[in-house]
Amino acid sequence: MKKIIIKTKNLEKIYGKSSVKTHALKGIDLEIPTGTFACIIGPSGHGKSTLMQLIGGLDRPTKGNIYIDGVDISTLSDSKLSELRAKKIGFVFQFFNLLQNLTALENIQTAMMFAKISPKEQKTKAMELLELVGLKEKANAKPSELSGGQQQRVSIARALANNPDILLMDEPTGNLDTESEAEVLEHIFKIHQAGKTIVIVTHNNELAKKAQLLFQIKDGKLIK
Repeated sequence: MKKIIIKTKNLEKIYGKSSVKTHALKGIDLEIPTGTFACIIGPSGHGKSTLMQLIGGLDRPTKGNIYIDGVDISTLSDSKLSELRAKKIGFVFQFFNLLQNLTALENIQTAMMFAKISPKEQKTKAMELLELVGLKEKANAKPSELSGGQQQRVSIARALANNPDILLMDEPTGNLDTESEAEVLEHIFKIHQAGKTIVIVTHNNELAKKAQLLFQIKDGKLIK
């Protein structure tokens, strides 16, 4: 039986105060085993991205617990949470979030700057990651010189920079054309086959069909 790497227990998130409150999540319980390819689906505005942010330690729950590799991250200090996030979790977002004034290589290196890795090692590893996503020849290109699919592949390489156990992806193909989407998904599946736990928030039904584990959220609740 595989180890559970992500677990939430009675997870709730409420935005706002007093009479104006939004219950974004209402008692979410889920478990994701190590090495799983999981998708979170549901209508816009029903809590998918909120759940992703809480699992990734980018936000704090109003109530409940979040366990990452057995550690309850909802009880960690900000500094300990940042440390765990840097070591355990890689993030990929819909709009790439690349630094426009840096090259593809430099964008990946930025993820390693706080890990006490020497500049030489950073460069070597960044080149290896670019090769992994098929963009070694684009190392010196800036984001404006890359297609949408290529930019997303750079962001995936950046997410892998510190060799995290978990990759969290929020609509990673939502801003891409069909051809670019196919090339990005090819690399995502390859990374999963190498053993990474991948969790994707998506509206893409075809992608969701390929998930080993599927969670559907509506009105802030999991639909069984």
